[in-house]
Amino acid sequence: MSTFTKSDLQQLKIKGITSEQVEKQLQSFANGFPPLDIAKAATIGDGIMKVEGHDIDPYIKTWEEYQNLNKQIVKFVPASGAATRMFSELYSFLNGKEHVPTQPHVVQFFQHIQDFAFYEHLNAICFQHTGSFIPELIKQQQCKPIINLLLNAEGMNYGNLPKALLLFHHYSAETRTPLQEHLVESAYYAANSGHEVQLHFTISSAHENLFKNHLEGHIKYYEELMNVKYKISFSQQKSLTDTIAADMNNEPFRDETGLLVFRPGGHGALIENLNAIDADIIFIKNIDNVTTDKLRKPTITYKRLLGGILVETKRQIFTYLNELDHPHGLTLEKLEAMKQFCKLQLNVQHPILQQDNTPELIKFLHNTFNRPIRVCGMVANEGEPGGGPYFAKEHDGSVSLQILESSQIDTSKPEQAALLQQATHFNPVDLVCAVRNYKGKKFDLRTFIDPKTGFIAQKTKNGKVLKALELPGLWNGAMSNWNTIFVDVPLATFSPVKTANDLLRPEHR
Repeated sequence: MSTFTKSDLQQLKIKGITSEQVEKQLQSFANGFPPLDIAKAATIGDGIMKVEGHDIDPYIKTWEEYQNLNKQIVKFVPASGAATRMFSELYSFLNGKEHVPTQPHVVQFFQHIQDFAFYEHLNAICFQHTGSFIPELIKQQQCKPIINLLLNAEGMNYGNLPKALLLFHHYSAETRTPLQEHLVESAYYAANSGHEVQLHFTISSAHENLFKNHLEGHIKYYEELMNVKYKISFSQQKSLTDTIAADMNNEPFRDETGLLVFRPGGHGALIENLNAIDADIIFIKNIDNVTTDKLRKPTITYKRLLGGILVETKRQIFTYLNELDHPHGLTLEKLEAMKQFCKLQLNVQHPILQQDNTPELIKFLHNTFNRPIRVCGMVANEGEPGGGPYFAKEHDGSVSLQILESSQIDTSKPEQAALLQQATHFNPVDLVCAVRNYKGKKFDLRTFIDPKTGFIAQKTKNGKVLKALELPGLWNGAMSNWNTIFVDVPLATFSPVKTANDLLRPEHR
């Protein structure tokens, strides 16, 4: 057990973290996280719903009717990340010895530079600073000044801005950032009966004024364009979700002044931000997963589909919970219907579901149904990174649907490694969530986290190696004990931008 000084305890108090929490985190460094035991991959027809053709229409109708019920609908967009990683290969070229690009990614960037939405702005800045436009600079083999003016503060500063505020898409009359595209997209499926659209962005505190200024310059235009009223809110990752860094002996890592070093807890920390939102239904989608007006139709269709599936599932579960509150009136037929719903709709398996009418069964059904619900879009895996859908074995003998990363699975076991490879889909961060219980009270989402999941990575600080702890991922361990439904959605609904050249893909042109 670590000994904390008065200064340490004061530091913990300021962050809102207890010494007991830090001790548990240090134990995680020492013991690691147990791998999750997968029973099989979820596939279409076995863990993943596929809804096609005219079967989609009733769900869309259900969602549109729900929108007219004066419910609180919020779209939650993680948007705190800076765009630095998007330009990693451009940075390598800028800081390298070569003056002419040879790396394929950088060569492609310059070959298609006029196709980027930010081209005209960058071209004007280049002329302002160098006296030459971009085509002339390229002919003169002056590529580095172009990259410098794109990425650094003397120019557009794109290497330090949040990805949300970069120019992604060029239209005949305007250019749009991801934030602007989220305004447009959300109006199609997240408006309530009063034509109000609520969006919540998680951002870095350093960028808050940039976000507010950007919105101030555009929001009225989009309210008129989309015939809605936007209600925008922001939050930052909470300091109390930071995790202690450890040295190689699993003792607290300290900086040169002796202070404890903490690091952000990863995207799993956003469960605190999500938990603070007062809503009936919450859509979750990453900031960079946007497309253009021309290709938006599948996204709108399948968002409404996911919403409709969630509403129907929620209504059925609430009906069952109200019936379970009066167990003396339950018939064997009704209990059988509940058990089948558990197995077939929620994909929950447990030995207790073999029982007929016992207090243990009724308690199990009530506990199983009385949880937050998430309906997750799943895209066929064509090589993109992302957590996969699996049936995971739980500690109580049950089996449930989970989104797992490969690092959570013990691939040293041949049977687990083989099951890992059988996944046909991955999660593109496309979720719709119900976060109130059947009595209208908001769930405390923190009580549904699996604390036995997490990630440990090696980092450096001032040249010294440290261990960093990431909290259970937002759609991995942080939602581990939610009721989960996976739905097949087309690849057209997934258009992330991880590198600058991804903006050259058809979905961004």
